[in-house]
Amino acid sequence: MRLSVRLLAASALALTLVAAPAVAQDAATIQRAETIRDAALNRNIALDYITQLTTRFGPRPAGSKAEQDAAAWAADYMRAHGFQNVRIEQFPLVGWERGEESGSIVGARPQRLVLAALGHSPGTNGVIEADVVRFDSLEALNAAPAGSLTGKIAYVDAGQMVRMQDGSGYGPLTRIRGAGPAAAAAKGAVAFIMRSVGSDEHRMPHTGTTRYVEGVVPLPGFALAAPDADTVSRLIEMGEPVRLRLSSTAHTYETVSQNVIGDITGRSRPNEIIVLGSHMDSWDLGTGAIDDGAGGAITLAAAKAIAESGRRPARTVRVVLYGAEEVDQPTDTGNGGGAYLRGIGAAVEQHVIAGESDFGADRVYALQLPPGAQGSDFARAAARVLYPIGVLSSSVPELSGGADIAPLAGAGVPVFGLSQDGTRYFDLHHTADDTLDKIDPAQLSQNVAAWAGLVWLIADSDVDFRALRAAAAPAAR
Repeated sequence: MRLSVRLLAASALALTLVAAPAVAQDAATIQRAETIRDAALNRNIALDYITQLTTRFGPRPAGSKAEQDAAAWAADYMRAHGFQNVRIEQFPLVGWERGEESGSIVGARPQRLVLAALGHSPGTNGVIEADVVRFDSLEALNAAPAGSLTGKIAYVDAGQMVRMQDGSGYGPLTRIRGAGPAAAAAKGAVAFIMRSVGSDEHRMPHTGTTRYVEGVVPLPGFALAAPDADTVSRLIEMGEPVRLRLSSTAHTYETVSQNVIGDITGRSRPNEIIVLGSHMDSWDLGTGAIDDGAGGAITLAAAKAIAESGRRPARTVRVVLYGAEEVDQPTDTGNGGGAYLRGIGAAVEQHVIAGESDFGADRVYALQLPPGAQGSDFARAAARVLYPIGVLSSSVPELSGGADIAPLAGAGVPVFGLSQDGTRYFDLHHTADDTLDKIDPAQLSQNVAAWAGLVWLIADSDVDFRALRAAAAPAAR
């Protein structure tokens, strides 16, 4: 039976309305985001994922068998929970093993020290025994006369990290860890030690990566637990000569790391990609629960909550569990973020936005959107969805994301941030205390709810963050 022209036209219009994505601020999209948010708050897979990850694999140093095995397991976990196009993307890496280490004060006031070798530091090739010269900043070390530390151990104690909700006390001290060994070597030192970069007073050292200079880390570096740093500094202030004995069997080796990638494929615009990032690797002292098993748990659970909502979003939601985030490399091609960017090539232009969860599992308190989105209809919709779970909108735009998605940001992909309460994060970060029991399930679920609600708004909309940024940019003169 033939249909009338009017009926055909009406049918075509109806199909168009069904296929088109909703604008982010329409009532139906907001209501569904609220429903997804509430469902995720009450039931999600985050705690299951992180419990299995940390229990089955423990620490996951970059390039280690544990990281590789965890990646294979996570790919299977994604498939079992309905993710599509799941794949593992390998890339070459210089790995690092801690081996055995020790430190002690020798001489008239002998006592053992609690310390940890800094990541990618070379071993001591036996025992180093030398006098200590203390500096209160990296700048003071850099200002030391050439050759003044020949045969000595350089010690930087810049004081305790300032505890801040946003973690801003970390940056001024972590640069000491990265640049300190090379600075000490330039002055003739045989080893480098520093106060751990942490906000706690526990007798647990904080490790972390050092920086390669012209393809090498020039000398052994160690972090002292805060009470032990206090002891060394007090002895020096008392006028006591301090001589240390240090040993480490740390070494590097050739290996591979990998990214694990899985999609919730978009309904009508599958080539438009939203990346939710975190990293799989961890340091070796703890089990990497807060850094960054939690981020993987949050992003996987958020994507799963969207998939379970009864309607796939218009755009593709992609979860990437990046490899080798924690370590520096002899070249700038060694981390998972760079490998992912190289792998997608020109498809980077189809990435509409990216966000990263890498600051533990305590509650989200603020949303930062890309430049130009502040005050937009989308921002108002996001505020409506997130405010009931305690997340406020920030007027400060997000510019770089985290370490894993920074390469995407550098390639022009807009990024967002869901800021977590980091008040206690640096008590645990890079220590043996980074374990599953430190995760509060209720706060973990609040993270999942925030990510799920926000990402749904983005994924089932036509909001164009690149266009918002361009419109907000000052006119060229």
